[in-house]
Amino acid sequence: MQHLAAPDRVYFTGGAPPTPEPPERGRGWRVLGGLSIALSVLLVAGSLTAYGFWRRLDGQITRENVDGKLGDDRPAKLNSSMNILVIGSDSREGENARYGTEQGRRSDTAILLHLSPGGERAIGISFPRDSMVQIPTCKKTGGGTVPARLDMINSAYAQGGPACTWKTIESITDIRIDHYVEIDFSGFTRVVDALGGVEICVPKAVHDPKAELHLRAGRQTVRGAAALGYVRTRTGGLGDGSDLSRIKRQQAFMASVVKKATDKGMLADPGKAYAFLSAVASSIKADDRLTMSAMQKLAGGLRGMSAGKVRFVTVPYQAYPPDPRNRVQINQAQAKPLFRAIREDNAVPEPAPPVKQAGQGAPKPVPPAQVKVAVYNATRTDGLGQRTADQLTEKGFQVVKVGTRRNRSDDARTQILFGPGARPQAAALAAALPGHPPKLWQSGRPGQVYLIIGSDGADLPGAAKTVPKVVGEIRADQDVCAQT
Repeated sequence: MQHLAAPDRVYFTGGAPPTPEPPERGRGWRVLGGLSIALSVLLVAGSLTAYGFWRRLDGQITRENVDGKLGDDRPAKLNSSMNILVIGSDSREGENARYGTEQGRRSDTAILLHLSPGGERAIGISFPRDSMVQIPTCKKTGGGTVPARLDMINSAYAQGGPACTWKTIESITDIRIDHYVEIDFSGFTRVVDALGGVEICVPKAVHDPKAELHLRAGRQTVRGAAALGYVRTRTGGLGDGSDLSRIKRQQAFMASVVKKATDKGMLADPGKAYAFLSAVASSIKADDRLTMSAMQKLAGGLRGMSAGKVRFVTVPYQAYPPDPRNRVQINQAQAKPLFRAIREDNAVPEPAPPVKQAGQGAPKPVPPAQVKVAVYNATRTDGLGQRTADQLTEKGFQVVKVGTRRNRSDDARTQILFGPGARPQAAALAAALPGHPPKLWQSGRPGQVYLIIGSDGADLPGAAKTVPKVVGEIRADQDVCAQT
């Protein structure tokens, strides 16, 4: 491990320990969430502006009023972002009967889809179905109430429907949810078929008779039934057989859906786009506030969204001590910074204040692209270093390292240090971070700048709030075989 000796002889290390390996899980199964479907419809819909098209699509969506079931004690809405709860139902009713005879219905997928203000970026957070969480008091679908309790997160939907899952996710994250979208097995297969299939990549041949799935090794396109089998299987040799392993495969599938839905060929063909959106509309359920006008407005704001701005992560988790092999619980220390960043994702940032002219003898700042910065977090706030590094990267700086200071405290102050010969580079960083005059550090690397984040923070005027990176996250623009 490389250490950095700062002027006050404190030390820095390369970052927080990696997320623990997932524990072995039970054999329940789940369908791919409708995140890929909901996000795809939002990304593609901007190309359809004809009122008649929207009217026909709107009439195909089944809606439910959930306002009276959410209660009054809800998180505050802090900005103009959009948060959509996406639920995958494993109901075997109606046309879903061919997928089994299990009784009742469960939400084997629960994903919080966050869309930043102005369509700047999107992130989907998966909540493992067997996560042990505190479920609030909910109204039953058929009347009556279900008392608050500690239980698996998917039991909220089983007893209180989508409104109870909605309340549960809000209570866990303190993030206000705006809408929900639900999709079942049959709806999933219709949408994938309307998309013309989705590209996947498997490391070896798969033969799973139970899931009716037979795949050759390598890159290939799957459609309806095969796609459903691919995201459901846990016995075909894909991953370690756990539900958590399957989540990663499903997130890669969602990324592939987004990549195809944002393809110029799809957007340029009104017939294909409408057929796809029609399949989506006839396959989902939603809250009655997700109206035609709301969808039009949202789609218009997302026209510039690209696959590279879409990420998929699993909420940070750890083993649940009473049953570490079959249950997990949310790792609050790692999850809170993620939830806070989403909750505080602000709209268009304030313009940066004018930079004062350099005085006589003061170095002239160089362009950010010529500045190599090492970022170290000296506070007790986990993830702050990475979030600041992301903002610097968006500003054009070269972030060469992100680490933490040993013996972090609440009284350290933010510093900009620079090695020999890096005074102009330090001036450029100081211009981006006003209020922190740079200081020479003779022991620093020549030509390098060091940002030590202290209790007074490191807010970059004009930089958008960023959602911290999560171990194992998947971006929608990466190669489909990257996860194999």
